[in-house]
Amino acid sequence: MTAPVVTVFGASGFIGRYVVAQLARRGWQIRAAVRHPRTARFLQPLGDVGQITFIQAPLQDPEAISAALAGADAAVNLVGLLYERGRQTFAAVHVEGAKAIAEAAAAQGVARLVQISAIGADLSAEANYARSKAAGEAAVLAAFPNATVLRPSIVFGAEDGFFNRFAAMARISPALPLIGGGETRFQPVYVGDVASAVAEALERQEALGKTYELGGPGVYSFKELMQFLLKAIGRRRFLVPLPFALAEFKAGFLELLPVPPLTKDQVKLLKRDNVVADDALTLDDLGIRAQGIEALVPRYLARYRGGTSVKKALDIA
Repeated sequence: MTAPVVTVFGASGFIGRYVVAQLARRGWQIRAAVRHPRTARFLQPLGDVGQITFIQAPLQDPEAISAALAGADAAVNLVGLLYERGRQTFAAVHVEGAKAIAEAAAAQGVARLVQISAIGADLSAEANYARSKAAGEAAVLAAFPNATVLRPSIVFGAEDGFFNRFAAMARISPALPLIGGGETRFQPVYVGDVASAVAEALERQEALGKTYELGGPGVYSFKELMQFLLKAIGRRRFLVPLPFALAEFKAGFLELLPVPPLTKDQVKLLKRDNVVADDALTLDDLGIRAQGIEALVPRYLARYRGGTSVKKALDIA
């Protein structure tokens, strides 16, 4: 029996590597569609010999997208931006790129499509990121009505850009900022659970055309997450409330950096809670038991502990 073929756009990203590993374990033949195949070779050991192949498929190239999808049984779009740079805008990636993939998938007769979006996607949102995610969902569903949309909260894991970023900041700074007072609520979801959700969405018939919101078992304020982080790395730091207006002013300068630690749009995002809606389909509906931050985060943050070896920190965690 021939293994089913799935094209994964954005396979080399943080979530992508976990999705590739999960699908490989389930026997899928994987096409890793990325901008620069040479930088994605680290994915090769995640599957058997010949199970993972690499295709150059920039979202701005409709012919490359179509070629990447030719003969595929399924597709996953993981491509996303946290900030804009040059031609890499939210509109270009989250909307036009997602639309191009969905249209090509439909034209190629691909049976299943999973679109990764985000909790908070809303056409009326103040943040451009959230509006573009909602517009991307709409464009995908218009072209491919049976697509499954997954909306994760902040995603955590060993390579994440959330806990690692603030832990690194705590290493050198005497204080951590609490934007908006640190009251924004989050429901962090483990990257491995997101990968499992992608696989289940591809394999479950009842997931066709559905939208799922992915969150972990706990809901925390931003302040509570910073307190948890500091305890995990064994450091004492001041937690300084930073009003939204002042944070947005500072972000106006920070977003000029090559890799901005904060943008004005991200400040706007923090004005709304990032938690699973009461009436949403969730990980439970995909048969997945969510894993929490308490058992996982301290282990990969061990390297940020002051005066403690990594081995000892892992033993403690």
